[in-house]
Amino acid sequence: MAVHAHPDDESSKGAATTARYADEGHQVLVVTLTGGERGSILNPAMDTPGILDRIVEVRREEMAAAARALGVRQTWLGFVDSGLPEGDPPPPLPEDCFALVPLEVSTEALVRVVREFRPHVITTYDENGGYPHPDHIRCHEVSMAAFEAAGDPQRFPDAGEPWTPLKLYYDHGFSMKRLEAFSAEYERLGEPFPLQEWLDRMREYSDNRADKMVRVTTQIECGKYFPQRDDALRAHATQIDPNGAFFAIPIEVQQRLWPTEEFELAKTRVTTALPENDLFAGIEDEHR
Repeated sequence: MAVHAHPDDESSKGAATTARYADEGHQVLVVTLTGGERGSILNPAMDTPGILDRIVEVRREEMAAAARALGVRQTWLGFVDSGLPEGDPPPPLPEDCFALVPLEVSTEALVRVVREFRPHVITTYDENGGYPHPDHIRCHEVSMAAFEAAGDPQRFPDAGEPWTPLKLYYDHGFSMKRLEAFSAEYERLGEPFPLQEWLDRMREYSDNRADKMVRVTTQIECGKYFPQRDDALRAHATQIDPNGAFFAIPIEVQQRLWPTEEFELAKTRVTTALPENDLFAGIEDEHR
């Protein structure tokens, strides 16, 4: 079960991993906590009359197409996008938004899905949300709470038969080391690096902070599924510009230099040896 804040997050974070496990016969469910209603239109080609008027429907159509591209199941938790507050100081969050829903309420909603789907492994975001969007941070909090509560018959007794997931991971995409590996290849070829601005921003943001790779425990070989990941990204046409940064590095270069996706084992109820190359490491075959 991959728990994400908005439609499109599942296609930019751990997407090739979910596609790989689905292709290998595992049951894979993406849980989308909000409808992405307050996301901006980031693809100029989609900034046309009428799109914003039906943005809820559009985001659902995009999500369905992305799930088909990845070969996974998907469900909505039904909360409302909080938006990304901007300004100094930032404006208050909208009253109806996911980030302001009491944690017990959103946790029960996710527990209900966990108990119905019965996952052995859950992936989510770290305590910083991957980046500090209020919905991403809340996604972390809800995922951690549901991981602990789902197997406890005393918690949320009306939310289904208890089920205890065995492992929980944080997704750690967009590492500095990954971008630097691509940058070094372009330097070797004597070509300008198309993501230099992105790399510079990451270096500025990461100043005095350790790179995410120091937290990675688990790397999943999934380069074969990068084309499906990119198809899923393009399915989110209001959010993803097909001429944008996500597609600047040719897939064959990515497959050769960095054919993995990275995760951190944050919680486990089974014994496993680190580092890992399988999210199911330590889980007995009869559980799979």
